[in-house]
Amino acid sequence: MGELSGQFILLSTYSLNTSSIFRIFMALWQGLSKRSNTGRRRRYARFKRKFEMGREEHLTTIGSPKIKILRTRGNNRKTIVKTSNIAYVLDPKTNKTTKTEIVTVKENAANIHYVRRNIMNKGAIIETKAGKAKITSRPGQCGTINAILISK
Repeated sequence: MGELSGQFILLSTYSLNTSSIFRIFMALWQGLSKRSNTGRRRRYARFKRKFEMGREEHLTTIGSPKIKILRTRGNNRKTIVKTSNIAYVLDPKTNKTTKTEIVTVKENAANIHYVRRNIMNKGAIIETKAGKAKITSRPGQCGTINAILISK
């Protein structure tokens, strides 16, 4: 009895969250849910397909430029910016684009915690050498960080 309770204590103190582990290793499926909007159970006439599988999200941060090229459906390509410290900033007054260095992320409407982690996505306001700028491109899709200057 003492040995069993000792093993039980050992297992209960081991903090392993299995749901988080499965989220890391399992593929993301982007098909229809097993339930409809009303809650009824859908009966499928087929199984899951590979083209319905998604990929893990990678958030663009500030650092030395690193990009990843992915093959998508139809042998097309997507360029993902993993890290970058370069932005192409358009000055609306002079209508000229300059390649500038990113200093930090000032605001991010997508998530307030992205500012602290310096995560850049579309709509984020970044501080550059040229001034504050708003990102207009999607770094996780198009492969570059394009921005419009807000102020100097």
